[in-house]
Amino acid sequence: MDELVRQKLIALNRDFYERFGASFSGTRFGAQPGWQHIIHHFPRRCTVLDLGCGNARLALFLDASLEQVRYVGLEGSEALLAIARERTAQLAHVRAECLYADLSAKEWPTPPLPYDVVTALAVLHHIPGFEARVAFVRTARRYLQPDGVLILSNWRFTHNERMRRKLLPWSAAGLREADVEPGDYLLDWKKDGGGMRYVHELDASEVEAIASATGLRILEQFVADGREGDLSLYTVLAPEMPPSSDDASVKTSDDTYAD
Repeated sequence: MDELVRQKLIALNRDFYERFGASFSGTRFGAQPGWQHIIHHFPRRCTVLDLGCGNARLALFLDASLEQVRYVGLEGSEALLAIARERTAQLAHVRAECLYADLSAKEWPTPPLPYDVVTALAVLHHIPGFEARVAFVRTARRYLQPDGVLILSNWRFTHNERMRRKLLPWSAAGLREADVEPGDYLLDWKKDGGGMRYVHELDASEVEAIASATGLRILEQFVADGREGDLSLYTVLAPEMPPSSDDASVKTSDDTYAD
């Protein structure tokens, strides 16, 4: 993908989530059904890095499900970040820190911890360009404990009639179909005057290719969520081998779980 096109799509999504952060958050509440399936991958006491944390509803789910969690959420929308910080301020079992991060960048600001679980739920499909998605997952892998897991979820919107009705032509964004990659789409948003965002549909074969390119193996893969129960493709991945010395994160300190 041409870098100018890629940057235009990144800016499109950045503007969308900044402008519609509050109304978007209002449509994202409660746990997704698929989370009940992945929760067994989280130790009862664990460190969690939530990439694209949105309004931090995963932190609330973990607070109700686990014993003690050191949670770091990264979010690129200041509007959503403000909501996330407010919602996580008084959790009982989760000590949360929500930070601004441009997840399209090569490095992300996080506390110097390796994490038991890294999540990117409904995030990777907003990263334009296959090579950029590989780079994103490779960076996420660097934050994992050697025995940690990376959990992805990605929308399967072309499998859903309601979601297909939201598709827009590329001309709405001043682009041509030839400018983008197969599986790239524009979805509309009808609230608050309307808007649009870029989404890429990852199928199982693309996730497998990304896993192979980043030294990860697939532990399990399943579909869940939405009214029909198949809106999202979930993938749980683990490192093929411990990270090299160049990739290794700082050793977890003894006060990881301290209040």
